[in-house]
Amino acid sequence: MPLNEIVIIDYGVGNLLSVKRGLEHCGAKVLVTSKPEEILNAAKVILPGVGAFKKAMKALDNLGLVKVIQEVANRKINLLGICLGMQLLLDESDEFGLTKGLGLIPGRVVAIPTKNDDGMINKIPHIGWSKLINSEGISYWNEGILKTLGRSDSSYFIHSYMALTNNNKYTIAYCLYGSKKIPAVIQRDRIIGCQFHPEKSGEVGLKILRDFCES
Repeated sequence: MPLNEIVIIDYGVGNLLSVKRGLEHCGAKVLVTSKPEEILNAAKVILPGVGAFKKAMKALDNLGLVKVIQEVANRKINLLGICLGMQLLLDESDEFGLTKGLGLIPGRVVAIPTKNDDGMINKIPHIGWSKLINSEGISYWNEGILKTLGRSDSSYFIHSYMALTNNNKYTIAYCLYGSKKIPAVIQRDRIIGCQFHPEKSGEVGLKILRDFCES
């Protein structure tokens, strides 16, 4: 396997082809696989995901990939979770009953509130383009996968649950849905999560994927 190859984990849940095409557009060599040895030998790893948390964790467990992904983190291989893949990085989720996650970033996945502070209703799921806002005091914005973005750039979201970290330092950027802050990018060391879909976010998303490839 080439040293610069990026592995996309294939566990039957995720937009594999669109993520692969986005990475290849950025010049990356990409392998889509569920084989543990190929995942652990990757230069970088991406965990995509769409759908329900419980189903996704079951799929990973059935393929014996839970410990593999945890070992990716232990080996300090750059790991990017996208949408549901970001949520799986946390300790647990409330979706369809309490389900244990990968436990790589301390936190919990909860439903997006249906009401704003003023009583106005938020439509669920959150679908569409939202502006990325840097979290106060966070330096990763200038150093990590958001380093080439402008402070008014937007990305494409589609989700009903959000990933709340136990420590504010792990939330790098957020978006506003009504009056509610929704974590948009989380990070702990080399483990990163994007709640939005960079592969569906046009030039902004390509910048993020390119920065991940080059990190």
